[in-house]
Amino acid sequence: MQTAKPASWYGRNNSNIAIEERYRLLIDAVHDYAIFMLEPTGCVASWNQGAQRIKGYTPDEIVGQHFSLFYTAEDIADGRPARLLDAAMRRGRVEDEGWRVRKDGSRFWANVIITAVYDEHAALVGFAKITRDLTERRRLDELERAHMTSALVQHARENEQKRLARELHDDLGQRLVALKMALARHQTELLETSTEAHSAHLPSLGEISAQIDELTVSVRRIAADLRPLLLDDFGLEAALESMAHDFEHRHGVTVQCDLDPHMPQLDEPASTALFRVAQEALTNIARHARAHTVTLGLTGHGAIIRLKIRDDGTGFDTHAAARPDAFGLTGMRERMLQLGGTLSIESAPGAGTAIVAELRLPAAQRVRLTEPRA
Repeated sequence: MQTAKPASWYGRNNSNIAIEERYRLLIDAVHDYAIFMLEPTGCVASWNQGAQRIKGYTPDEIVGQHFSLFYTAEDIADGRPARLLDAAMRRGRVEDEGWRVRKDGSRFWANVIITAVYDEHAALVGFAKITRDLTERRRLDELERAHMTSALVQHARENEQKRLARELHDDLGQRLVALKMALARHQTELLETSTEAHSAHLPSLGEISAQIDELTVSVRRIAADLRPLLLDDFGLEAALESMAHDFEHRHGVTVQCDLDPHMPQLDEPASTALFRVAQEALTNIARHARAHTVTLGLTGHGAIIRLKIRDDGTGFDTHAAARPDAFGLTGMRERMLQLGGTLSIESAPGAGTAIVAELRLPAAQRVRLTEPRA
């Protein structure tokens, strides 16, 4: 004796039976979507392979259970499952996105479509429910939003540093120059009077003058570290050369610059990113490398701009776990990624380190590669 098939899958004749059996096989073959039926009460009536894969329940475990089992405790307390069924009955169809719960208790971000199903007499026979797991897409969206936020923060920081650098250079720097000139006039006046009382003050005035000179140098260095005016006024190559010269003077490390004379004029985001990569690389060399010589190269090959900083220092194991405070390399990579570029690091203990940053020029800038620079 044959077992009777469920009425939900079969019609009254062999043709209908064949069609509905194929339909059932089709639904069962779908693995990327959870497709199942609910009774009018909200209890699960059917279960496909995709539902089992996404939610973790076998048909024997879930059929007959209320579909609110898939919702978070917060959604259940808020009455969300019942509201969705009510909306589907009133509108015929409802779509929702939110966190859902698997059998093992883990959460996933789901897109859900619930459609009310009626028979030929317009009586509600249940609901068709299709669920997609969008956790990975949501994660990518969040990463993209974080990436965009990071870019905006980076841009705002650069603008603020540019403002501060200008104020330090133009305001405080000029005030220090004026103070030095006033002190020099005072020294000249004391020398002209040449009395013993006045002459006794000359050494202290000389010390003050020397301190003003040191303060002026410090202000200029701080302003350059914040945002070198050369970068905005004369371009990336001039800023790199100035930074290399200052690095040699401050740390006693020889820096050999190899800058392509046929480089295109880069836009501000690109020149800023490459300058900051070079700046961070030199900072790391000064702190950790114990190097004697650094080579800083900037070239333009076709549409690719390439910055390379190599040192002959101690190097490090690139496969070792990064230090908790090692934000510099992360920041360099982030800057390049924001512009669609790449950053690679080659190093080994005792073999020095090479940092290579590459950017692909937008089409509008590539023509400049073949044009002479003004």
